[in-house]
Amino acid sequence: MNQFRTSFPAVNRELLNWFPGHMGKGLKQMQQKLKQVDCVIEVHDARIPLSGRNSEFRYTVSGVKPHILVLNKKDLIEKRLQSKIVERFQQRNDDTKHVLFTNCKNQSCDGIRNVMPLAQDLILNTNRFNRVDQKEFCIMIIGVPNVGKSSLINVLRNRHLSRKAASQVGAIAGITRSVLNKIKICEEPLVYLLDTPGILKPNIADTETGLRLALVSCLQDHLVGEELIADYLLYLMNKRENFKYVETMGLKEPTDSIAEVLIAGAQHLNRTIRVRHYDGSIVIRPDVILAARHMIKSFRTGEFGKILIDEDKTR
Repeated sequence: MNQFRTSFPAVNRELLNWFPGHMGKGLKQMQQKLKQVDCVIEVHDARIPLSGRNSEFRYTVSGVKPHILVLNKKDLIEKRLQSKIVERFQQRNDDTKHVLFTNCKNQSCDGIRNVMPLAQDLILNTNRFNRVDQKEFCIMIIGVPNVGKSSLINVLRNRHLSRKAASQVGAIAGITRSVLNKIKICEEPLVYLLDTPGILKPNIADTETGLRLALVSCLQDHLVGEELIADYLLYLMNKRENFKYVETMGLKEPTDSIAEVLIAGAQHLNRTIRVRHYDGSIVIRPDVILAARHMIKSFRTGEFGKILIDEDKTR
């Protein structure tokens, strides 16, 4: 019987803290634009519904306006777990009352269809104070990097206005650099969205939170380290008794050694690198970084199954 780790060792905190200057500037811009906003939609990854949400939003942005939490990429978790996640929010009593689960790759998704009606209902049933005379609605989209904010804007625009992409979408965390101009997404009623940069907390609380953010690509892979992210994924899958990585990485059986996994994976993919020693000799070695990327990608695309990373937090 294989013995697996029961906890993941702490790592260098600097690897998990990534708060470029544009994030601090973006947060200030968001606060300045709040007077023009009727509703705030916070987007987060459904695989980590409780980990990594920026608690600063509650005090600086979302707490003063009607708020909707959109948990995107719902196709990568089991549907039966959605009710457990909502129940956990209710138990925590953190003012997260309106939760929608979405898949921005599917325009007919129920969650996508319900975003605008819910936002309009919340706005119409709220005192708009300085915006009471404004006919148009303005909604700000916020969240940590790479959870699907720009994708949500584009799918809503496609549903309600046109097929033209309104906001740049990328697989690299932090691609939206500043608060953009208003993006019209609906004519009747007239609705504008404000896209914003992904904003992380300046200091991530603990190793597991940081690695969970990294696993779903809210932190840039190369800054954290692909081997470290793959090792955390291995730890998590062994803990859940999900051994689908064995076949994908060309192993004979489950293991707790990330070195063994990555060497086997590189050999399975037949990928090597040439390394020059200090004496000028060349050595051929397995490309473990490529193997780590392959393992991480397999998780992110659902090859290892539907995995709620925060499952332990929803019990």
